[in-house]
Amino acid sequence: MGEPATLGCSVCCKSSWNQLQDLCRLAKLSCPALGVSKKNLYDFEVEYLCDYKKIREQEYYLVKWRGYPDSENTWEPRQNLKCVRVLKQFHKDLERELVRRHRRSKPPRHLDPNLANYLVQKAKQRRALQRWEQELNAKRSHLGRITVENEVDLDGPPRSFVYINEYRVGEGITLNQVAVGCECQDCLLAPTGGCCPGASLHKFAYNDQGQVRLKAGQPIYECNSRCCCGYDCPNRVVQKGIRYDLCIFRTNDGRGWGVRTLEKIRKNSFVMEYVGEIITSEEAERRGQIYDRQGATYLFDLDYVEDVYTVDAAYYGNISHFVNHSCDPNLQVYNVFIDNLDERLPRIAFFATRTIWAGEELTFDYNMQVDPVDMESTRMDSNFGLAGLPGSPKKRVRIECKCGTTACRKYLF
Repeated sequence: MGEPATLGCSVCCKSSWNQLQDLCRLAKLSCPALGVSKKNLYDFEVEYLCDYKKIREQEYYLVKWRGYPDSENTWEPRQNLKCVRVLKQFHKDLERELVRRHRRSKPPRHLDPNLANYLVQKAKQRRALQRWEQELNAKRSHLGRITVENEVDLDGPPRSFVYINEYRVGEGITLNQVAVGCECQDCLLAPTGGCCPGASLHKFAYNDQGQVRLKAGQPIYECNSRCCCGYDCPNRVVQKGIRYDLCIFRTNDGRGWGVRTLEKIRKNSFVMEYVGEIITSEEAERRGQIYDRQGATYLFDLDYVEDVYTVDAAYYGNISHFVNHSCDPNLQVYNVFIDNLDERLPRIAFFATRTIWAGEELTFDYNMQVDPVDMESTRMDSNFGLAGLPGSPKKRVRIECKCGTTACRKYLF
């Protein structure tokens, strides 16, 4: 749904601009505020195409008109239709389905009713995914745009998923804000007292290009809201959010939704955070039993120092909700601390393990193991995995891995 229209009213309307225009045309009412006048009151716009037939050499399409019920659908000759994009998409869907069903791409003179119904469902699905894409981009607070694509089946947007940009704190949990910040003039070249990382007895995490230079297992301490440095400080990376354009797409090998990048991502660059609802480990155990029966889990243990809290991204989450597992992943997990220094509640950030090219799927290892690399990381828990993995008290049912890589371990956990 698009942005709500106010039209000078004191109460914001829940209908989109297009929906209000449709209502005016159905009621045959002019509305200057909506741009509906007597001149364009009877303009018709193609919503999607429902069927196709060829009589002699003339092509006809059954048209669903936007704002009108199916009973008002009409057959129109091709020369009457100016909707080039809709026509192109209709024939693309038709040819793809003909190849899948009959291994041919040339359309028959009349479509089988089942095929015509499939094309209608596909058109409705595409519109639903477009609305969902608009909703996701309206809610995101990060620079990178989100696109949605499903050329595999008729599944539409998830029914129970709310996009958020940062942790949602569960009942009985408090995120304490940091009390002090750094006083550096240049946090990278002239850090005062080691800047924020030094204050916590850790190393500076990034180079001048914003790429992480710490080994996996070491925590990242970024500058916070109380620091003297500004937005362009090189020690502010994760907090700036996703900066790459990403695509949520339907996989063709039974792994459901996945995420791929639409841009090249350099090695060691920040890609995204794993966000969701922070809950206690006890609540995670209860929810985990439910997710087991559903054959999926989005529970991520926050076990940097002890296993007290878990992030549940099943209902509340960001694009990381759709990132699939791989036994040979291109993303690595790091614990990050910014405005909250409670070591039981780190932020979970994904960084690229190698150069990731445009069009590649993004993956991380649900059973990622990170060993301490030096004395500074001896407090790091060696298990970064999702709840229920080895080392976690919340044992889960065994799930078969479908990553398909040569390094595949056959089971997720």
